[in-house]
Amino acid sequence: MNVKGQAAIVTGGASGLGGATASALAAAGAKVAIFDLQDELGEQKAREIGGLFVKTNVADAASVEASVKTVVEKLGTPRVVVNCAGIGRSGRTISKSGPHDLAMFSQVIQVNLIGTFNVIRIAAYAMSQAEPLDGGERGVIVNTASVAAFDGQIGQAAYSASKGGVVGMTLPIARDLASLGVRVCTIAPGLFLTPMMMSLPAEAQKSLGAQVPFPSRLGDPKEYAQLAMSIVENPMLNGETIRLDGAIRMAPK
Repeated sequence: MNVKGQAAIVTGGASGLGGATASALAAAGAKVAIFDLQDELGEQKAREIGGLFVKTNVADAASVEASVKTVVEKLGTPRVVVNCAGIGRSGRTISKSGPHDLAMFSQVIQVNLIGTFNVIRIAAYAMSQAEPLDGGERGVIVNTASVAAFDGQIGQAAYSASKGGVVGMTLPIARDLASLGVRVCTIAPGLFLTPMMMSLPAEAQKSLGAQVPFPSRLGDPKEYAQLAMSIVENPMLNGETIRLDGAIRMAPK
């Protein structure tokens, strides 16, 4: 798909992987809407790329419905959606303080998995109402999983379950939407220099980067954005989860 002049949504687009993707889409000529809860960062990013910030809670049905409606009214029907919104929480199944907190487990699933599906279902419906583009395509959806979906570490039961769910629903949703001309793929990033990583000391960042076989460093969010753009532009990429990890396979801890 050629994104020039088309409306695109990036959840979690105020910073990190989503921020880099929002910039890449805007640079390619897309009209970008940033869905995020971070008002200041979201507004700043929107100004930076000439886009639209829409405060959105991806896990809330009414919030996403209203936000997609805003995009349709102000930018047009979204042809591209990149789901980067997510949270990370850790906790062992059993710890010295007792069993894993169930509310925390539920929150991670609610945001990372249900939130991703919530955006998919509403955005895909909007896409389905639009006229097809060249080749019969109506839209492209790119989700974000993690290598934790496959190599979950100690304390990552909730996070791995949420990201494993994103991987697991990629193919059936791609098959659901195939007749409508909407493609669905997922990226499973490894260790990337996101705001969470940037909060760590430089020595810790260097140590984590050294675990990556090659290139032996943390990934640059621009490299995630590059793959997201490749998925959008290549019409044969559909129903697939792609690891973007420098060949790392995470150790237990």
